[in-house]
Amino acid sequence: MPAEALKIYDIDNCLPNSSLPAHLSSLAQKDSDIRFYIKDIPRDALPSIAETTVSTDTKLLHPAIDECRVTKDSYEIALLRRANTISTAAHTAVLRAIPTARNEQDLEAVFTASCISNGAKHQAYHGIFGSGENAATLHYQHNNQPLSNRKNILVDAGAEWNCYCFDVTRTMPLTGTFDPQSRAIYTLVQRMQSAALALLKPTVKWETLHTRAHEIATQGLLDLGILRNGTAEELMKERISVAFFPHGLGHYLGMDTHDTGGNPDYGDPDAMFR
Repeated sequence: MPAEALKIYDIDNCLPNSSLPAHLSSLAQKDSDIRFYIKDIPRDALPSIAETTVSTDTKLLHPAIDECRVTKDSYEIALLRRANTISTAAHTAVLRAIPTARNEQDLEAVFTASCISNGAKHQAYHGIFGSGENAATLHYQHNNQPLSNRKNILVDAGAEWNCYCFDVTRTMPLTGTFDPQSRAIYTLVQRMQSAALALLKPTVKWETLHTRAHEIATQGLLDLGILRNGTAEELMKERISVAFFPHGLGHYLGMDTHDTGGNPDYGDPDAMFR
């Protein structure tokens, strides 16, 4: 109901869909120079304004809203922080439940239950609970394999709070501690994250952060002996790290898990920036 929406959401006005034609017609009668920016509504579906000379545009509204959604106000930041707090508590609950869990789905259930108990009844996306080699499958979805004889589990999951989404990924040891190999990779990824966070400031370009993460990954894998036959500079030039880093450094958060903004170019000729 409109009254309920006005109470819950930070909006100026709310009307039912059925009143849209009459409302637009009223506005057009008051100002003949008015221009309507409408998304996904055919002009012939609004006969009350189709009969007038009012100008309509169905293409510009979508990108304009996308740009507006990039910058969050204090209200939106508070919602995201709440989603973060709930997600963090759920990840902590999963870590504590590992000693008694027998299957990936047991830990998914713990995560979901923790979110619901804190008021978040919806997940921001289908969570990923991949143990062993499943953790190496990008966007693994089955979440139904036994945990026995496996070293680690990757948990990629986040809560949604009042339509705002959060996204957290962590790798946890199933035996209580990381073995030396797992610890080495975990520490390398942690260095990549810390370096990117240290560079964050207004005006910094995403490409700068992304490139720095790749540089640290390349040098780290070289130091561990996983990469050989070349210097860090040579391996960077050949984009070898892309094989270990098959996606971007990060993405915007908001009303969608992968929120608007960033403007990725999937056709970029440079494999590191696709």
